[in-house]
Amino acid sequence: MTRPALVALIAPAIAAALASGCARSETAKEEATPAAAAAPTPNVAADPARAADVAKDATRKGPEIVAFAEVKPGQKVFDLIPGGGYFTRLFSLTVGPTGKVYAVWPDEYDKVSKPDSDTMRKMAAAAPFTNVVVLTQPAKAFSAPEPLDLVFTSQNYHDYPDPFMGKVDPAVLNAAVFKALKPGGLYVIIDHAGRPGTGMTETDTLHRIDVATVKNQVTAAGFVLEAESPLLANPADPKTADVFNKSIRGKTDQFILKFRKPAG
Repeated sequence: MTRPALVALIAPAIAAALASGCARSETAKEEATPAAAAAPTPNVAADPARAADVAKDATRKGPEIVAFAEVKPGQKVFDLIPGGGYFTRLFSLTVGPTGKVYAVWPDEYDKVSKPDSDTMRKMAAAAPFTNVVVLTQPAKAFSAPEPLDLVFTSQNYHDYPDPFMGKVDPAVLNAAVFKALKPGGLYVIIDHAGRPGTGMTETDTLHRIDVATVKNQVTAAGFVLEAESPLLANPADPKTADVFNKSIRGKTDQFILKFRKPAG
């Protein structure tokens, strides 16, 4: 066989082998890249560190709400007026050791909710909750030590205009939250629903607030209402009783609103 004929015979085989090798190499790269980049949000619902909270999940829907709030490892979360720490613990376990959770009480609220903040400090002194930082600050002077991914408050937004909190205008709170969040950050508010049209007139008596009022106040600060969740809705609540009344306590109709600070 002549040399040109031999080259003509071998060349296609070499080209095919090289193409096959390149294809395998590219496929390997494509398969490896997602695995290397993956950083899934941990499933913390059954973590032993929150064993005492698990029984509350059926009614409080904590794991589902944390997912709704898009909490991820490494984030900085501001838990405003965290009470006994039910959500604080979920946030802490979800953001993990590279994240941080600020558990914050307004001074005015801290005076009437003792020993909640002291109990939280003891909790934050031991693993796995050492990524929790407990702070107090004036109600009218909301601030954060660093840019935040999420500001979250459950059942306490309605307290700000009340006398014991110094009658803070919610516009002041919302503007400060907007400033504290990173571009694209979230502001999630859960509260007891008031009857349509009642505005803020029953915040101090029934501890309820009209959801339309909250939407108007928060979007006026520059936020965009991104989503609402029915996880804590109860259409059977007549919304005429104090939320602490035994006829409705623990079963109130609650709204969950997710607002986003525009990224641009």
